[in-house]
Amino acid sequence: MIHFFGLPQEDVFAVETEKSLSAEEKQKLQWLFGDLSSIDPKNLTGSFFGPRATMITPWSTNAVEITQNMGIKGISRIEKYTPEAKTDAIDYMLVQNFKALDDHIFKTEITPEKVNLIDDIAEFNASDGLALNQEEVDFLETLSKQLKRQLTDSEVFGFSQVNSEHCRHKIFNGTFVIDQKEKDQSLFQMIKETSKQNPNTIVSAYKDNVAFIEGPIIEQFAPKKGDEPSSYEKTSIKSVLSLKAETHNFPTTVEPFNGAATGSGGEIRDRLAGGKGSLPLAGTAVYMTPYSRVSKENSWESGFPKREWLYQTPLEILIKASNGTSDFGNKFGQPLIAGSVLTFEHQEGEHKLGYDKVIMQAGGIGFGKKDQAQKDTPSKGDRIIILGGDNYRIGMGGAAVSSANTGAFGNSIELNAIQRSNPEMQKRVANAIRALVESAHNPIISIHDHGAGGHLNCLSELVEETGGAIEIDKLPLGDPTLSAKEIIGNESQERMGLILSEKDAHILEKIASRERAPFYDVGVITNDKHFSFHSKKSNETPIDLDLSALFGSSPKTLMNDQSAEVLYEEIKYTLSDLNQYVDQVLQIEAVACKDWLTNKVDRCVTGRVAQQQCVGELQLPLSNCGVMSLDYTGTNGVATSLGHSPLTGLIDPKKGSVNAIAESLSNLVWAPLVDGLKSVSLSANWMWPCNNPGEDARLYLAVEACSEFAIALGINIPTGKDSLSMKQKYKDQEVKAPGTVIISAAAQCKDVTNIISPVLKTSGGDLYYLDMSQDEFHLGGSSFAQTQNAIGNQAPTVKDASYFAKVFNRIQELIQNGVISSGHDIGSGGLITSLLELCFPSLNIGLDLDLSNLEEKDSVRVLFSEKIGVLLQSNEDLTANFGSRGIVCRKIGTIRNDSKITLKNDTNTVEFSIKQLRKTWNKTSALLDAEQTEKSCSTDRSNNIDQLPLQFKFPKDFSGKLNAIPKTKIKAAVIREKGSNSEREMAYAMQLAGFDVRDVHMTDLIEGRETFEDLNFIVAVGGFSNSDVLGSAKGWAGAFKYNEKAKKSLDNFFARPDTLSLGVCNGCQLFIELGLINPNVSDKPKMLHNKSGKFECVFSTVTINESSSVLLKGLEGSTLGVWSAHAEGRFSLPKAESNYQIPGKYTYADYPANPNGSDYDAAMLCNEDGRHLVMMPHLERSTFPWNWGHYTEGRKDEVSPWIMAFENAYKWLAS
Repeated sequence: MIHFFGLPQEDVFAVETEKSLSAEEKQKLQWLFGDLSSIDPKNLTGSFFGPRATMITPWSTNAVEITQNMGIKGISRIEKYTPEAKTDAIDYMLVQNFKALDDHIFKTEITPEKVNLIDDIAEFNASDGLALNQEEVDFLETLSKQLKRQLTDSEVFGFSQVNSEHCRHKIFNGTFVIDQKEKDQSLFQMIKETSKQNPNTIVSAYKDNVAFIEGPIIEQFAPKKGDEPSSYEKTSIKSVLSLKAETHNFPTTVEPFNGAATGSGGEIRDRLAGGKGSLPLAGTAVYMTPYSRVSKENSWESGFPKREWLYQTPLEILIKASNGTSDFGNKFGQPLIAGSVLTFEHQEGEHKLGYDKVIMQAGGIGFGKKDQAQKDTPSKGDRIIILGGDNYRIGMGGAAVSSANTGAFGNSIELNAIQRSNPEMQKRVANAIRALVESAHNPIISIHDHGAGGHLNCLSELVEETGGAIEIDKLPLGDPTLSAKEIIGNESQERMGLILSEKDAHILEKIASRERAPFYDVGVITNDKHFSFHSKKSNETPIDLDLSALFGSSPKTLMNDQSAEVLYEEIKYTLSDLNQYVDQVLQIEAVACKDWLTNKVDRCVTGRVAQQQCVGELQLPLSNCGVMSLDYTGTNGVATSLGHSPLTGLIDPKKGSVNAIAESLSNLVWAPLVDGLKSVSLSANWMWPCNNPGEDARLYLAVEACSEFAIALGINIPTGKDSLSMKQKYKDQEVKAPGTVIISAAAQCKDVTNIISPVLKTSGGDLYYLDMSQDEFHLGGSSFAQTQNAIGNQAPTVKDASYFAKVFNRIQELIQNGVISSGHDIGSGGLITSLLELCFPSLNIGLDLDLSNLEEKDSVRVLFSEKIGVLLQSNEDLTANFGSRGIVCRKIGTIRNDSKITLKNDTNTVEFSIKQLRKTWNKTSALLDAEQTEKSCSTDRSNNIDQLPLQFKFPKDFSGKLNAIPKTKIKAAVIREKGSNSEREMAYAMQLAGFDVRDVHMTDLIEGRETFEDLNFIVAVGGFSNSDVLGSAKGWAGAFKYNEKAKKSLDNFFARPDTLSLGVCNGCQLFIELGLINPNVSDKPKMLHNKSGKFECVFSTVTINESSSVLLKGLEGSTLGVWSAHAEGRFSLPKAESNYQIPGKYTYADYPANPNGSDYDAAMLCNEDGRHLVMMPHLERSTFPWNWGHYTEGRKDEVSPWIMAFENAYKWLAS
């Protein structure tokens, strides 16, 4: 039975129920749908767009759970439909057209297929797109004869997934014969050699999908218990640092949003599954596509005529993929702190090159406990557990299809590999695992991420050493039409496989129930090296194989290739066009402003972000080094960066690898590392169009050079990934992606408060150029070459690894000694770009430059070459300082106090307007942002790029000192719901002020484990409860409103005169939705979507006004920097301003400094007596100066003024 709610001309909600709805249930649903009443289906005329009948959306999963938490039983699905007249862009990969809305919209004619026995394996391989090679087909046929039975469809399908190139890396483990000569080492052996030669601080390499290196002793701040409300406590732990990067190229090419989102989620799961479990901290992202063509004026974009794109245009991919990545991280609660974009396509002679099969890389860093860094071996009788969501017909064959050239199979097969993103579900699973990792005894024996190959790959690898029996009937089932093969092999996301003893499995079950993480005990360890899936219901055993058979013993892959030299044309240019060249280079996506990316990703969640992309008083995205603090003490951290140089790799694959490593290190050098260059470990992710003439030989050279350079530098590559089918097939042509290696670097940072940012300082001294390459100023492979529709034939490289290492370590010493004021790497766009970028984030600063001593008279070469180097600002004579170590460092400029750069090189002189070129640099970002942001807001953002500088005014009584924590504790709590992600940073700020902070989940209130009776201060924290489905905090409010115990606890707390409360972000939305701030007003405030129509993250300022607010006493009149990160943060205040207490307003009324367009520029509200305060900005993520995106130069504060809010709460309650 389907019930409809809404307005026929607006969105319509379809609710599938097992029974009729009672009047009370209808009333609850009407409230949930924004007071929209039910609709008679007869009134639903016209066509609508909505989700496919066969795919239950994550939105529906969350909506149904909301109704369950509200006490409504029997609802199986809720979906949203939009009238065709209201629909602009249609993505037919996600939605379909319905000519009418009726009782049949969820019906499918599919019935579960029986287990099929395969007569012809070769034919099954071809028809189902399994990508098995002939040797593997032969192996399966031989296996069938040995077993004296036909193999099942599940067995053949499963074998194809488990043994796909995507999962088994057969090329990297294969034998290479180049020019008739067999190579001594495989690609993987060369990569592993780096860790043999330079083990340094490696703890775990090549064992998991993540690498661990030694970390410091840090402070763990966590609840004492994970299965019930308990107080936060501090514990010292010996840490390990994790590094991982994952590519999701094929899914992102086909369906960018979910492809990139699940790529981000998969990479997070890789880190969760390290050892016996480890914790993700922060993410990175890289996007590589053909040219966006967002501007009609870029001549270089017409050199290669655009193709009939198979699925999505490059512009759509850039917007949707970055939206997917952002959405997953934002909702999961992982900040994205570094990234890169490269657009490229080129046609020259017979060569057709481009990222038509796109690259989407999700990387990340994290940490764990050293004593949990290695998995244990399971024993017979141990239980096999699945945590996470249901099975759907999603990602079927994703591993195999990802191993083939895009376009090689039919659309139906390729679309069948599309995945489904539900970050809030993954958050629940991660929280359950976190509770075990943080406990005094972690009972996890082994853990595995759930991704490519579905249950089959996850569970088979989990039991690879022992064997196991899986009961199909116990696996979660969201779609009853799935066959056994589809249940076993689907790639529904957000799941983890674990092994625990039978006793300990019950502990996890209890924790999972509290976190609302679905828990399934699905099998047992058998210790017989056999692996089976059996269904008692159907009495079928679709998989019944020894593990040796499943993992195969097919012949080693042989790669036989001939070297093929390619000489690209020279780059043509004239010096007289220099200004035009600068304008062009500043607008190509790799160089242009990345604000369109950074403004929609959360760069502050966790409260541990020490360095993200945006810097300076204008908060522009210019930092290429991301740093996270490992705890809240603000000392030890982990730094990360990226590097790639595929276009120099087209000229010489060896140079491409060397430059990629060197770029990552020149981006990383700005964080003070615990042991200089030796601290660094790398992840190498390889994307290559293998099995094309000359490409396998080029790949071998690239990997060899990568290994040799890393070894020479004294560092290692303990992790990585490969995607070696980087070719897009069209009906009339084929386009190869340039062979690409993306390097992700990570290292322990010894002081997160001493990171050098690319922001020139007026009193910071002179500017110096430091060449780390020692090569000539070649232009090949540069962004400048791209703008001239060329690649070039001479590319720079790093000539001497030992010299590079010496330079790196000397820079480190000077940073740690306080000698460096500011600095920037020289990368995409060359020297001129780096010089401009040092000036862009500030007003009224410029440079007088003389480059003559760089000894390159050709100004185009010296300004646009991308050879590796850095710029350093210092008050010391760096020429003499470096010179004493045998390093050449040249002074090239001095600071001026206006927005100009004057530049002299030999006899050439030129002057640049920083203000004008800042706008030029922002042009492409503005055009891309217009594709994702409400038009007037997009225009305002572009116009205001230099109009809203950060300016602070600190409270007069603020000392900046962190006071001693009071010995007498006052009981308080953070309240969280599934999807909350800000409880840790909030609890830490509260305990600094003297509170004994209790961790309270909504399930504790609903089930009566918590009542608030002994608490005086509660804080509802930020996040995305229920993924903001049906409105921010609507589901959370419903859980309070329609659960008797939870409602009584909250009502009683607010009725007491001795209590204080704070609601931040999602918590603000909750208290506003429940009417707790203005209870006696009929026309209550509401929280609406940001005016921009999207999630916004910004570090801006709030001015504190006079009010009755208890928490903000003493802050009045101050203007403070604070993070905001939300999608629905707009206060709608229907009455005159005098009817509200607005203790804090955004200092600037203009977007984006006011990120949401709130009435009266409100950032906060409080009730009449000032005891209850709500705000959208995150004061708890702005607790320390190192949290701030920009801080007043010269201040040495230990803590920011926001700590006063919590100190005020303590004082009021203690008095």
